[in-house]
Amino acid sequence: MLRTRAWQVLLIVSILGLSWLGMMAVHELGHVLNAWLSGGGVVRVVLHPLAISRTDVAPNPHPQFVAWGGAALGTLVPLAIFAIGRFAIPRCSYLLAFFAGFCCLANGLYLAVGSFAGIGDAGDLIRHGAPRWELILFGVPFSLLGFWLWNGLGQHFGFGTAAGKVNRTEAMGLAIAFLVVFVIELFLPAK
Repeated sequence: MLRTRAWQVLLIVSILGLSWLGMMAVHELGHVLNAWLSGGGVVRVVLHPLAISRTDVAPNPHPQFVAWGGAALGTLVPLAIFAIGRFAIPRCSYLLAFFAGFCCLANGLYLAVGSFAGIGDAGDLIRHGAPRWELILFGVPFSLLGFWLWNGLGQHFGFGTAAGKVNRTEAMGLAIAFLVVFVIELFLPAK
């Protein structure tokens, strides 16, 4: 029983860690792409596993467009990956659903809650003219979509009648992927 639970814990810790690092990467990718599309210059991208990611843009001729890029692409890219993965690798689609749900929740709550605290991208958006209701209108539905994507995934992660049993190959693969991404980001120089 203890060994079964160890595999379950490995799977859960790995998917959470990999989802966090992946979410920050696609979020910053959104800022970078929007900066380039709007004629801005990307000065620095911080992707470090022990820090909150960020993208510094200068000049930034369209700061609101750049700020929206993080949450917008940070949700749409994982949703697209999940949509494609459902058909390409159906056996592992629950992992992609978890990641997409994680990104929807993280970005949705980041903007909805951040709109009241004026922090991060939400603060930048408000300072550059976005009304609070836009952030909430984005954040609430995407947060709910994140919960919807997570609905029914518990069995795959060993909850309910699965009684801790998970796919050991997937648990080990995710653990390796998480460690590889962690180490890459640990030594990745800030651009």
